[in-house]
Amino acid sequence: MYSEKVFEHFQNPRNVGKIEDADGIGTVGNPVCGDLMTIYIKVKDDVIEDIKFQTFGCAAAIATSSMATELAKGKRLDEAIKITRDVVAEALGGLPKQKMHCSNLAADALKRAIVDYLRKNGRFDKIRELGLEKELEKMEKGEEDDHGEFCEA
Repeated sequence: MYSEKVFEHFQNPRNVGKIEDADGIGTVGNPVCGDLMTIYIKVKDDVIEDIKFQTFGCAAAIATSSMATELAKGKRLDEAIKITRDVVAEALGGLPKQKMHCSNLAADALKRAIVDYLRKNGRFDKIRELGLEKELEKMEKGEEDDHGEFCEA
């Protein structure tokens, strides 16, 4: 069902915790299965210098959070924004279809942390450049994405 990499990142997750003075924070959740993720980033010169996560959820949710933070650490914002659900799942050696929503959460929490950082710094030009206007609009309205696509509660 799960690859060895999923088990490894679940049993020994990387970058767990909270950054108290985070430059950007992204939180997403799935009300169907109860998974909740928050990703915190520290950014210097548009590079993610530090990244941490707090996740309440299943093994796949924890593993995808760990992998997403590993993939993003040290990346420029324009590179990190390209970390999608498929990128996270592939880096973990695949996920069962019913667990793909977990990688959605990790990728979306990262995206929201980046948008939060850019918004706090008044960098709306960069938000437009990265094509994140819709995400900013959803965040400002307090809207959540529907991550229940494959969720089996």
